[in-house]
Amino acid sequence: MNENKMGVKPIPKLILGMSLPVIFSMLVQAMYNVVDSIFVARVGEDSLTSVSLAFPVQLIVIAAFVGLSTGVSSAISRKLGAKEHAMAVQVAEHGVFIGIVLYIIVAIVGVIIAKTFFGNFTSNELIVSNAATYTNIVMLFSFGIIMGQTASGILQGTGDMIKPMLAQLLGAIINIILDPILIFGLFGFTAMGVKGAAIATVTAQIIAMVYIWVLLFNGKSLIKPNLKDFKLDGHIISQILLVGIPTAIMQGLASVMLTVMNFILSSFGDSAIAVMGAYFRVQSMVFMPVFGLSIGTMPVIGYNFGAKNKERMLKAIKFSISLAIGFMSFCLLIFQLFASQLLGMFSASEQMLEIGIPAFKTISLIFPLIAITIILSTSFQGLGKAYYSLMISAVRQLVVLLPAAYILSTYNNIDFVWYAFIIAEIVGVIIAMTVFIDTYHKSVLGWEEIS
Repeated sequence: MNENKMGVKPIPKLILGMSLPVIFSMLVQAMYNVVDSIFVARVGEDSLTSVSLAFPVQLIVIAAFVGLSTGVSSAISRKLGAKEHAMAVQVAEHGVFIGIVLYIIVAIVGVIIAKTFFGNFTSNELIVSNAATYTNIVMLFSFGIIMGQTASGILQGTGDMIKPMLAQLLGAIINIILDPILIFGLFGFTAMGVKGAAIATVTAQIIAMVYIWVLLFNGKSLIKPNLKDFKLDGHIISQILLVGIPTAIMQGLASVMLTVMNFILSSFGDSAIAVMGAYFRVQSMVFMPVFGLSIGTMPVIGYNFGAKNKERMLKAIKFSISLAIGFMSFCLLIFQLFASQLLGMFSASEQMLEIGIPAFKTISLIFPLIAITIILSTSFQGLGKAYYSLMISAVRQLVVLLPAAYILSTYNNIDFVWYAFIIAEIVGVIIAMTVFIDTYHKSVLGWEEIS
């Protein structure tokens, strides 16, 4: 405990060591999401549109587990930094309790909204039916991903990034194997199309969940929840939710944003929605490594915040921002040079290519700016001030992006709509940098001012 690596190991080596396993696992996660859509697209463009419409709803599940995992990880890292091991164990136990509650909420929401919701975007009954089927399965069996990520958050809060990586890798491999089997009906299975893609996803998530919990309890983990002695503590729950809820809402804003964007794009036809879905799948291959870097950095920030080591905390932030900008700049170049090839992975029609190539090239211009925003948002979470991250995300996606996209859509030129993303990210990065500089300057006056 006195020699925790997060407090003594050189920052570059520490962050790379903690981030690379997460980056690898999240890349694999993003890859099988892309592969999932590639297989679905081969069934037909209507099937890809169905999955694209279901994706914003699926983001609700993602928001739930990301918020919980981040809240647990942040609280545990801060408790360990303050040498409060017993409290860190209690945080883990309360994370399990909250995870169960979150699953119940997510499952109920999935049953209620499905078919009626998707009818607002298209009159194509096949698209609506497939989207509803996919959503019902993913939401009803979401306990796999929610509880699996709860265990991952516990481990990541202690600085253990390897076990979560292994669990996610296992889930990704299973999903990639099951996708073609269940979608196209290989090896004697019935071809189930979009439904098969959903079943493959939840099956992989549940197996990964079992694996990570076995590792947590049977391995040499620093934190092991003792559920037999669990006693509900409102103060601990509030510590988790103080970071978790803003983070979940921040992730949920992506669902709101994408839902409204689909509604705006629906006036340009179903192919426009398919393009948006394809972009967000490929975008995940770009964003997930940066999110992985931020997840690996957050416990370092939280630990050194708890230990009141401001110098290490700031060095970690600067190092991560530099790495993120370099990577995102490389991805920007890929999108500019190979937009048509990226769309080609989804069996894009001529209409999809006509809409999608300008979209990919325009939106990708914001990648380096997003790198800065992501790392700074994670810094606020590590400090226990996730409401700053929420505020920045809300301004970017709701206050700026959606109104700008709607206004630009009134010119009846879909190419104009994509410029709304550039406007939103410029505003977002300016706010993120301003708020961070203000928060850091206040911390110089005394740690109690940001505690």
